[in-house]
Amino acid sequence: MLSRLYFATSIKKVTLIYNGIMKSYIEIDSSGKKSAINVCTEPCAIEKGMRLIGGKWKGSIIYHLKDKPVRFNDLVRMLGGASKRMVDQRLKELEKEGMVIRKVICERPIAVTYELTEFGRSALNILDDLRAWSEKNNV
Repeated sequence: MLSRLYFATSIKKVTLIYNGIMKSYIEIDSSGKKSAINVCTEPCAIEKGMRLIGGKWKGSIIYHLKDKPVRFNDLVRMLGGASKRMVDQRLKELEKEGMVIRKVICERPIAVTYELTEFGRSALNILDDLRAWSEKNNV
């Protein structure tokens, strides 16, 4: 939340200061040309987080694993419209990112379960807030 928002203006510069920390700002030269100063040269924290949990079906997979380990085919059924290939691909990505653990529970026939790591559990509050926001705004 914004605690304080200040605007500092002059003939040559418009600066945005957020919570006492100067971020990107627009500088205007004498001819009126605008230039961005302190621009993001790499993805910001929000973009990095969205890349991690924002992929198609990733948020839903994490949310469905919130209570207990779930077998692969049961997870596919819970997701409804996702293909087995898509779910498998997303689970592999989440496993690589350290959010999900894959456990083999039976060798013949092969049966696996997936469960959240502590890191994966740390995303649940964000996803729950997103769910509540979506429902509130009929998104």
